Amino acid sequence: MSATVQSAFSVEGSGPPLFLIHGVGSTRHAWEGLIAHLRSSFRCISYDLRGHGRTPKLPPPYSLEDFVEDLEALRRELGIEKAHFAGHSLGGMIAPAYAHRYGEHVLSLGLFSTAAFRSAEDQTKMRQFVETMRTHGVGAVLETLKDRWFTPEFALRHPDTIERRMQQLRAMDEEVYVNTFAVYAESDTAPWLPSLQQPALVLTGENDVSCSPRLNRQMAAALPHAELQILPRLRHSILVEAPDEVAPAVLAFLQRQSQP
Repeated sequence: MSATVQSAFSVEGSGPPLFLIHGVGSTRHAWEGLIAHLRSSFRCISYDLRGHGRTPKLPPPYSLEDFVEDLEALRRELGIEKAHFAGHSLGGMIAPAYAHRYGEHVLSLGLFSTAAFRSAEDQTKMRQFVETMRTHGVGAVLETLKDRWFTPEFALRHPDTIERRMQQLRAMDEEVYVNTFAVYAESDTAPWLPSLQQPALVLTGENDVSCSPRLNRQMAAALPHAELQILPRLRHSILVEAPDEVAPAVLAFLQRQSQP
């Protein structure tokens, strides 16, 4: 495990605190569409993972534990004793890993477009994808990522949004991206999901290839107190493409957990 970083973060809204954890190659700004729905009821704390956005880069390789400890350092910095935690993609692995290590600070969990219980075939494909990036660069997989992330209808209507997301990846430190993606590819939260007693919302898109409904059903079944939501037609980038569709399930879940 490496040293922790001082994460760049934003705070919006008021109410019970909610930490929002983004995925590989993204930044805290990915949550803006959802925060617009949540900030009237929750204090939304979004932050940049190490090497992403405005958070400093530490030399890779990284581990899931590194990202957990960065989050704990931010919680301590803000002086928050208990909070809700939600993550997208890799963030949806960091959140339960954090709850496994620091469960006394966790009120509830949101696991959005993430994965556990990958099969041997799934794991092989993920390792091969990482190896392609190490050998040929991130540019070699951009078209594949775009297709996995966005529905064709959204891509047709919003080419500027797609291009901004691709440009974000092109501009990112490639070593950070590949090493962070490797954490996403190689981590499996399945062993400790049954031990997490916090209420959890497991949510993914119907057509998310990497974080499929099949895997999410297994995750929800493993968690002792989980709700499952499968959003029709959507792929992986639900926060960018469809925050208005994600928000009702997330807000209703969080409000139930925040009732006295």
